[in-house]
Amino acid sequence: MSEETAVDTQELGEKIVIVLKTIYDPEIPVDIYELGLIYDVFVNEDNEVKILMTLTSPNCPVAESLPAEVEEKVKSLDLVKDAEVEITFDPPWTQDLMSEEAKLELGLL
Repeated sequence: MSEETAVDTQELGEKIVIVLKTIYDPEIPVDIYELGLIYDVFVNEDNEVKILMTLTSPNCPVAESLPAEVEEKVKSLDLVKDAEVEITFDPPWTQDLMSEEAKLELGLL
């Protein structure tokens, strides 16, 4: 992988995080990134994106719509060729995964 490609995928990864921070869990007034719902973002050399994420619970009311929204918003970035969201419950989400900012926002600190 050339250094230029590495920089491009890293830059694109950062843009994806910015987009993820605009998506909110409808039950919690904190974005899904700060909530710790995003476990990983993979960007390959062809600018195809795979996002590994979880939900606050398997019975989450937005289990269908939230991953679709994530996929759609990431695909809307000019440089993204394709995006796929994979949901996992391993490890299960806990409040420990939330950022300090999210905990503060929700009065948990």
